[in-house]
Amino acid sequence: MSFKCKWRAAQTLWLTTSLFAVLLTAAPAVAQTITAVMQSGLRVMDPIMRSAAITNIHGYMIYDTLLGTDTNYKIQPQMAEKWQVSPDGKTYTFTLRNGLKWHDGAPVKSEDCIASIKRWGEQDLLGQVMMGLVADMKVVDDKTFQVVLKEPSDIVLNGLAKIGTRTAFMMPKRIAETPSAQSIKEYIGSGPFKFVAAEFKPGLKVVYEKNKDYVPRSELPSWTAGGKVVYVDRVECVAMPDDMTAANALLNHEIDYIELVPFDLLPMLEGKKDVKVAILDNVGLWTYYRFNFLHPPFNNKLIRQAAMYAVRQENVLKALASDPKYYKTCAAVFGCGTPYASTYGTEIVVPGNVDKAKQLLKETKYDGTPVVILHPTDNKQVSTQPVVIADALRKAGFTVDLQSMDWQTLVTRRA
Repeated sequence: MSFKCKWRAAQTLWLTTSLFAVLLTAAPAVAQTITAVMQSGLRVMDPIMRSAAITNIHGYMIYDTLLGTDTNYKIQPQMAEKWQVSPDGKTYTFTLRNGLKWHDGAPVKSEDCIASIKRWGEQDLLGQVMMGLVADMKVVDDKTFQVVLKEPSDIVLNGLAKIGTRTAFMMPKRIAETPSAQSIKEYIGSGPFKFVAAEFKPGLKVVYEKNKDYVPRSELPSWTAGGKVVYVDRVECVAMPDDMTAANALLNHEIDYIELVPFDLLPMLEGKKDVKVAILDNVGLWTYYRFNFLHPPFNNKLIRQAAMYAVRQENVLKALASDPKYYKTCAAVFGCGTPYASTYGTEIVVPGNVDKAKQLLKETKYDGTPVVILHPTDNKQVSTQPVVIADALRKAGFTVDLQSMDWQTLVTRRA
């Protein structure tokens, strides 16, 4: 069971991603370049190898997906013009839309998509399940390919339209054939922006230029579906580890956008001329409390339950965002307000019960095996949560090792 809090926040303006954040933008005249401060610096650029949110944002900038998901949670065609499902539910036939080109000018072909799906399916959990059901994937022609299943399932559409980290991004065949355990060396996609390798400074600066050959869909944009119309020539993402520095830079028109802003700085920015603070999607950002159940002590179910009882969601959320208008407790593993919402486990997940946690630890004869919690010190939107959780676990009787590190180190270690 996962611990999940619902954090109300806003979707980024110029990226169609699964991330949500408090959105702050200065409002200049028509801008040719957007300078943005993101949640962390980009270091790992392979969106299939790593599950970091910033890497996935990078993925949405330069790559595209066969399918998208709209704001009503309906699957829509994206790179695909259409798809057909055979009467027996086992064969999915995809037809690519016209005008698709890689950033190097080569046309997007069916063989590229098949290679990309295979690589994604080796790393992503949903992709692994899907590939376990795949009997064959075959090219029909340059614009048409088939995915043939061993048994009927809708997992193909759900997998290829997946929102979140390790999205099924399409890459040229020569790149997608890189072993999934190795990072790719070329960053060429077919998406609305091109990655400017010459200006990349890992963790400090990443630059994207408009892909002038990109042909957006005709539909209105809707979450990860619809037309991705680019109105600027260039996007520069720069690192500003100090939140106050970033806020002042926004007020002084030195930058145009901040993806995530600590809630305690919002009063400083709300109501200021030329600054827009907005909550664009009440589904919000979900923060998880997960266990490595492959190793002690969390390979014991009762100890996992004790850890669940030890932590009260409200305490974590208050530390993250003191104003209740920015958060809401939630027990649903797949998110409150979504088609998959469920109240199962609410009595364990939401209120917390330290006495019950102590009782379970006593029953299991917990031997004091340390619980290692990774603590990213440079990501303000995440850094408070491990501290609160560590304190709660200690009060319940756990031995806790709180290990501090920067976000990119954490992401690399976690992956």
